[in-house]
This record gives sequence, structure tokens and C-alpha cells, in this order.
Amino acid sequence: MCLIVFAWRPGHALPLVVAANRDEYHARPCLPLGCWEDAPRIIGGRDLQAGGTWMGVTTGGRFAALTNIRAPGQPLGRRSRGELPERYLRGELAPGDYLAELAGRRCDYTGFNLLVGDDRQLWYLHSPTGEPQPLAPGLYGLSNAGLDTPWPKLTRARTALASLLEQPDPVPLLKLLADAQPAAEHELPRTGVSLEWERRLSSIFIASPEYGTRASTALIRRADGSLEIVERSFGPQGPLGEVRHRHPPLG
Repeated sequence: MCLIVFAWRPGHALPLVVAANRDEYHARPCLPLGCWEDAPRIIGGRDLQAGGTWMGVTTGGRFAALTNIRAPGQPLGRRSRGELPERYLRGELAPGDYLAELAGRRCDYTGFNLLVGDDRQLWYLHSPTGEPQPLAPGLYGLSNAGLDTPWPKLTRARTALASLLEQPDPVPLLKLLADAQPAAEHELPRTGVSLEWERRLSSIFIASPEYGTRASTALIRRADGSLEIVERSFGPQGPLGEVRHRHPPLG
């Protein structure tokens, strides 16, 4: 993913509400949201080039999401970052234990942000610092820098999410993610890419012939363990389709 805004509210009737865009080159092959054939309890998209996923959940309540860090010239890892959410979703380690184990070998991967959680806790790891962090209840945003770094599209999306939390629904969450308004030039971050690319990447939804938003995902998890996920897929010419998945309450 390249933009994730989410509300984490343990003890609430709707403990996790997520709106996320995955931005990627259109030529990179992937599978849309679905249950994995080799791991049916995992629900998520799947990268077909290097394996792994950018965001997924399990029918047992586990959640994981990944964003890359935009830092041209950073050391390249020897392993694919997409395996980081996948390994957590396939495994049984508690979120904090998983990140503690990962922190010592994070240099195997190009810079990343990783969220992992279950029905009781949500943890975050920013690879440059290597310090796993439990998240308190609240409203958060994550793009291609650290958690809540105030890039214009992040603050815009997080504010929009806040206005939808009284009665969250996939349709307005997906509308939030379709906002293609670029940031004003004086608001653009300076991340080491060209000014043209800073402009292109500054909107919540990115559209260009070679690179852009490939998937928009709305996720709502309830305290009883039930969840609803809707994903819209996009190509260089526009929408490709929509997938909706519902899972009943646990037990």
C-alpha cells in the first residue's frame, strides 16, 4: 500500500476501520482480493512477481498492511517486502513478538512500514528505527514516510476518514480513496524524486499511464469478529472491477 488511513478502537463495536490505496506500476502482475488457495483463511490481494501481499486479514482476526518508504538511494534489500505481511498472516506469533523477531533482520528488506494486529492489539514497525511500537486507540495515517508524517494527502485522507466514523460504510470509504486532487506546490514534500513526480504522487488517488493506484480497499471489522472488505481494482485506462468479501462473526 502507499496510503493507509485507519481507526483503531479496541473495545468499540467497530474496532478497526481501514481505507487504503495500493500504488504500483501497472505492468506488475497481481491477483485481486480473495481467499488464497494455499491458505484459505487468508483474505487479501497477491503479488505475482515476487509473492506476498500488501494488505490482508485472516478469518481468525489477524490483520497486516505494508507501505514502502520513499527514499531514493536507500540500500536495496535482498528479500521482497511483500513476504512481511504474508508471514504474519500465515503464522501464530503475537503482533509484538512478530515485530521483535523481524526488527533484527529488517536490513534484509528495502525500507518499509508494517502494521500487524489481531482483535486485541495493533503494532507498528518503521524499519529505519527498528523499534516495534504498540498503537494506542486513535486515528492514524501512513504513507511512504513514518506514521502520521503530515504529507498533504495523508492529512486530507485522515480528516475525511474522521468524518465517516460514526457510521462507516465501504461506499464513502472508497469515495474518500478516489480523491485525485493534487497538493498545492508549496505543500509538496521533498522526498528526493523530481518535482513532476512529487506532484503526481501527491494526490490520494494516483492516475498515470505507467504507475498509479492499482487497488482501493475499504475494510470494516466488528467486535464480534465479522468483517467486510471491498476492493476496487484499476488499470491505466480506469476501473477493472470490484470484489466484496464478508466473513461472519467468529464462533
